[in-house]
Amino acid sequence: MAHAKTQAAVTGTGSAMGRYQDVMVGSRSLRRTLYYEWCCWLAPLPGAAGLWLRKIFWPWLFGSCGPGVLFGANMIIRHPHRVHLGRNVVLSEQVVLDGRHDSELRALVVEDDVILATQVQLSCKSGTIVIGPDTGIGTQTVIQSTNGCPVRIGQDVIVGPQCYIVAGGSYRMERDDIPIRDQGIKPDGGCILEDNVWLGGCVTVLGGVTMATGSVAAAGAVVTGSVEANMICAGVPAKALRNRTSPNT
Repeated sequence: MAHAKTQAAVTGTGSAMGRYQDVMVGSRSLRRTLYYEWCCWLAPLPGAAGLWLRKIFWPWLFGSCGPGVLFGANMIIRHPHRVHLGRNVVLSEQVVLDGRHDSELRALVVEDDVILATQVQLSCKSGTIVIGPDTGIGTQTVIQSTNGCPVRIGQDVIVGPQCYIVAGGSYRMERDDIPIRDQGIKPDGGCILEDNVWLGGCVTVLGGVTMATGSVAAAGAVVTGSVEANMICAGVPAKALRNRTSPNT
């Protein structure tokens, strides 16, 4: 379980430096650790100077980083060698890129011309996240993949502010003799937003859901089941209302 593994990694045996490297850097390499530390020093620098210095030094942190990427101030990066950024990606202030994974070297992929607004969190805890090109993610949105349940977001997707998209986020809870958190995560097959999907503000999309191309979730919806192409859904739990392309609805 992601919780138990993180707890053990942070508080377990061994040196404090080794635990820090395992959780934050993702490597025991001294070279990688020193470069990671240097980039952390640059994280809070404000204004044009901070943008310029991060633009020069930060791309070397990542598994790959295309040209034209902008890094806002006070970002938090974990396991950067597992994070891959395309061309002209915009990462706003206080964005979190958490690429933690036991083995996958492409745990977190952000493709060309994506913008992540302030305080967006992308969290891979032994899961994978792929965000397709020309997609915008609204402020304070959390996208999380755990326990091998992937999140895949297509091209030209609009995600409003304060959304929550999660794969592998449901615990088993059948037993009453042990805590829920010790019963493990239900495999749900992941979460997919296909191309040209629009999520309004404060939408939750749960694992096992596919929102097909052109579908829309109204503000505040909790999407627990898959949505057909071009359908508008709303409510808690969300229900299909109409096809947005039909002239008769």
